[in-house]
Amino acid sequence: MPKTIAIVEDDIAIRDNYTAVLSGQGYTVQAYADRPSASLAFSQSLPDLAIIDIGLNDEMEGGFMLCQQLRQLSQSLPIIFFTARDNDVDTISGLRMGADDYLTKDISMAHLLARIAALFRRTDLLATPKQDSDTIRLGHLNVDVSRMTVSWKDIPVALTVTEFWMLHALIKRPGHVKSRQQLMDESRMVVDDSTITSHIKRMRKKFVQLDESFDHIDTVYGMGYRWQQ
Repeated sequence: MPKTIAIVEDDIAIRDNYTAVLSGQGYTVQAYADRPSASLAFSQSLPDLAIIDIGLNDEMEGGFMLCQQLRQLSQSLPIIFFTARDNDVDTISGLRMGADDYLTKDISMAHLLARIAALFRRTDLLATPKQDSDTIRLGHLNVDVSRMTVSWKDIPVALTVTEFWMLHALIKRPGHVKSRQQLMDESRMVVDDSTITSHIKRMRKKFVQLDESFDHIDTVYGMGYRWQQ
């Protein structure tokens, strides 16, 4: 049974392009041009994954409203925010509302497909009985690599797929500096340096919200980042 992906995007060219590509990959695609039509459809039947533009026609935060609706209907449905805007305020607001990842419209199609596949993989893994897994423990940090879950002091940390692979790159060799290019390579993404910086800042904030004394992700100016024990 093919997975169903909903795309909510008010730009017809972008909507048609992504519909064609995702259909070509074997997904069933449901495309919507605005929040009301998507909202009505979601109230009747949920997709397996939703890609939502934040600004929808005259509703600058219509995507956030849809995300809230979806989260009330399902806590586990993967949601990707898709936007031309790339700033921390939008991103943090979106992730607090329950989005699983946040991608700007200049990403490559290969990157989007990789993110979708990763989210489906994580959803499938979380739905299966827990078996022996590949875990990394560093002090209070516990990372289950096979299930793509993270906890700090036994409290779950809600990282996006992108953030998870960045963290994984840092903790594989604690104390060793990872350049922005290495983080891009290991998290399977191609973005500019400022986007890498934004991901790191958001990841730090999630840990600090759980533990004000958290200070394990270091910025090594001019070089990159490292996990410091």
